Amino acid sequence: MNKGKQLKATFLLSLFLLQVVFEARAYPIDGYELTGIRRLKRLELIHKGESKEPLNLPAGALKSLSDIKLNLHQTAKADSLKTLPDSDPDLQKKLNALFPNLHESYSLSVLDITPGKPIRYAARQEERGFQPGSVGKLAVINGLFCELENLYPDSFEQRRQLLKTKMVKGGRWAVYDEHTVPIYNPETGQLVKRQVNEKDVFSLYEWADHMLSVSNNGAASVVWREAILMRVFDEKYLELTEQEAETYFTTTPKSELADIATSVVNMPLRELGITEDEWRLGTMFTRGATSYIPGKGGSLGTPKGLVKWMLALERGDVIDPETSLEIKRLMYMTDRRIRYAGNESLKPAAVYFKSGSLYKCKEEEGFKCGKYMGNVQNFMNSVAIVEHEDGTTYLVALMTNVLRKNSNIDHNALAGKVDKLIKS
Repeated sequence: MNKGKQLKATFLLSLFLLQVVFEARAYPIDGYELTGIRRLKRLELIHKGESKEPLNLPAGALKSLSDIKLNLHQTAKADSLKTLPDSDPDLQKKLNALFPNLHESYSLSVLDITPGKPIRYAARQEERGFQPGSVGKLAVINGLFCELENLYPDSFEQRRQLLKTKMVKGGRWAVYDEHTVPIYNPETGQLVKRQVNEKDVFSLYEWADHMLSVSNNGAASVVWREAILMRVFDEKYLELTEQEAETYFTTTPKSELADIATSVVNMPLRELGITEDEWRLGTMFTRGATSYIPGKGGSLGTPKGLVKWMLALERGDVIDPETSLEIKRLMYMTDRRIRYAGNESLKPAAVYFKSGSLYKCKEEEGFKCGKYMGNVQNFMNSVAIVEHEDGTTYLVALMTNVLRKNSNIDHNALAGKVDKLIKS
C-alpha cells in the first residue's frame, strides 16, 4: 500500500451539527474465539441454549463464520465488474418509477449480482454528494486494515492477532458520544450498556466492532488514531506506549497531523478507483479527537462511490481477499435492524449494513427541531449488501437530505420496493 501523503481540502465542525448513529450489532455470533470480541460470547451462549435470555434475531442474522463469503472473488462475473456497468434499461425504468412523488433529495445506486443472472445496474442522481455521516466509518476500517497490511504484508493472521491482543485506552479521543456500547464479562455473564469514557480499554478488534456494530463515534476516533500511529511509527507501533503516542500528537504541528489523518483514510479509497468527489473523509468523529487533529477537506459521499467500494469488497480487492472478507463480517448485522435494513422483506436475508445521519437546525417559526428532522441539513444514508436464501444478491446505497422530516420510514419503504424490484 502507498504510504505517501496526499493533501485534501477542509471541513469545519459546527456546534449545531449533531452526528447521529444507531445500534445495529454486527459480526457472526460464533466469532468470539477467532476475534476475542467479548459480546459475541454472550450471543453464542444464547444461540446454543446455554443462556435463558431471548435471542430475538431474524433468520438472516444467524449465519456462521463459514457461511459468509465474497460473492465476486475469483468468479467469471467478477472479471466483467472491474468497473460499474452501464444502467440496465429495464431496471432503470422500474427504479425511476419508484420516485414519482419523492423529493429530488433522494439518490440511490443499486447493483444486482445475483448468481446465474445477468448483471444489472441502475441509479438515480448517483454522483450527487452528501455528508456521509457514520457511513464514513467504513473508510476508517478500510484505512486501519491498510495500515495493518503495511505492518504485516505477508500474514493476515498476524494482523488478526494484533487486532485481538493489542489493548488500547480511549483517552480524550473516545469522548463524547451519547450512544452506548455493550460491555460483556464472559466470566460473570454480566452485560452492561453504557457510554464510552476516557478510561475504557478495549482490544483493537473491540474498538472496531464498537465503531461498526453500534456505530460509536468515540470508537471510530480511536480506531482512526491507531491507524495513524501505525502509519507514523511502523513496526515501532507494536511497542508504542500511551505516553509516546500522546507526545507525538501534542508536539506535531496540527496541519501535519491533518495531512496524515486524511491520507490514512482516503488514499486506500483512491487506490480502489474511488475519486475524491465520490467519497472522502475529512474530520474525526468526536470533539475530543478534533482537539488533537483539525478537520481537513470535508467529508462527502455519493451512492456511486459507496457502491464502488462494496463492489471492490465483494471482489476481494479491499486490501486483499482475507481483509475484504473480514470487513464484510464486521458489517454483518446480528441484532435489531433499523432504517433500510429494518424492512420486513429483508428479515430472511443476510444484511451487511452501515447507516448514518447528520442534521443541523436553526430557529424557524412554526417548526420544532427533532432528531433526524433538521431544517438546514438532514442527511440520512444507508448502504447494504443483501443476500437472500434463493440466491438474490445485490448492493445498494441510498443517500438523502430531506428537510424537516425523519426519512426513516421512507428508507424502510424503499428497501421493500427495491427488494421486490430486484426479485422481479
